[in-house]
Amino acid sequence: MTNDLVVVLPGITGSTLRTEDGTLVWSPTAGALVSAIKSFGRNVNALRLPQGIGDEHPGDGVEPVALMDDLHLIPGVWTPVKGYDRLLDRLRTLGHTETKGNLLPVPYDWRLSNRYNANRLRTIVQPALERWRAAHPRNADARLTFVCHSMGGLVARWYIEKCGGADHTRKLITLGTPYRGAAKALDQLVNGAHQRLGPLSFDLTVFARTLPSLHQLLPEYACIESSSHPGGLAKTVEVEGGVPELDSGMALDAMLFHTDLRAAEARRARSLTTTHAIVGTKQNTPTTARLHNRRLTLRTDYSGQDLYGDGTVPLVAACRADVPMNSNTLRRVPDQHGNLQRNKAALDELESVLTTPDLVVRAPALATHLRLDVPEVIGPGEPLTVRLAAASGIPRAVRLTVTDEGGHLEEARVVVAGAEPTEVVFEGLKAGAYGVGAEGTGPGSPVAGVGTDILVWG
Repeated sequence: MTNDLVVVLPGITGSTLRTEDGTLVWSPTAGALVSAIKSFGRNVNALRLPQGIGDEHPGDGVEPVALMDDLHLIPGVWTPVKGYDRLLDRLRTLGHTETKGNLLPVPYDWRLSNRYNANRLRTIVQPALERWRAAHPRNADARLTFVCHSMGGLVARWYIEKCGGADHTRKLITLGTPYRGAAKALDQLVNGAHQRLGPLSFDLTVFARTLPSLHQLLPEYACIESSSHPGGLAKTVEVEGGVPELDSGMALDAMLFHTDLRAAEARRARSLTTTHAIVGTKQNTPTTARLHNRRLTLRTDYSGQDLYGDGTVPLVAACRADVPMNSNTLRRVPDQHGNLQRNKAALDELESVLTTPDLVVRAPALATHLRLDVPEVIGPGEPLTVRLAAASGIPRAVRLTVTDEGGHLEEARVVVAGAEPTEVVFEGLKAGAYGVGAEGTGPGSPVAGVGTDILVWG
């Protein structure tokens, strides 16, 4: 085990935000996600970014405070994500703590450009590394190890390759990072927030379209159906006449972000050997899109083949362009995007990367992996329909649970998951956020657990 300084970066929406007067404008707590979204909605107009902000700070007094402990979601920006408490707790059990100075969670203003946040990261981690090295002679050779969820991996990659961070970094460990973007971001920017949110949908959509960060999550791979392009797919910036509602300047800049990053990594061979990508698999995931009558329809296939992903980041985009999807360098964990940073198998993998290889016993090779589909938003009183299948096709008994924001069990069912999706309907859910989980029915079960979250809006 190295004596490195471990830096933790969350994904988009994963940092709490406060204004200059100390008011927390984004800080959901357990049991209060709906009210937090409504409160955010009341402040959202003031949180919009000015046109042409680029890689600058708006000077609006908003600052990041801490990593999210609880479930968080801003409809129209990203998917539901559980908090980072389990991830930080696992790191603390390995001897990395804030008190000692070798654990550094770094919140950031996720509205802003990843380039801006990478430059800001440099001003935080390099002084912290110097302090850690100076704390004891055994720390003299310490370096940075990054543990990043989702967009946090893009921030760290830009710091490492473009802000001089390579000389200070030993490892980059990513969980669900959209290395090549995600069709989900394209859907959010073009189609906007869910119409169930009523008037709030408009405000959240306008807000989302001002964010450089969300544009930098756009797919850089060809993903929009087009008969006039190779393979029948066009890149976002190649669509004739442009993509409706998409700011062409921000989209072009986002593609340049990915191009520059890819070129910088290609020039430095060690960037590949020091990167450890943990990717979510086996979940139906938006991968490509069809544009018709100014509306975007997402598809889960790529050139007729369903490659799956973590429900948000498709496998085709979950690794660098120079890494094949079947590469033995990828660590595959069957779970949803918002649960990867809490998934036991993913945390075991993280622990083995941070300590020494092959000391952590992972899930059995013959584990049954599940495919879980739930809607992100439903209305109060509307039935929740959960679709569950066994990716291997082998029928297995599965315990399906619905829990409230505090983790209290609302309802549990035991069902059989096989090759064809099993539909399970839960009734009577009140407004709030709920976790949906699927796992084996007892000790020794070969079923690997999977989980996600939904919002009952009202």
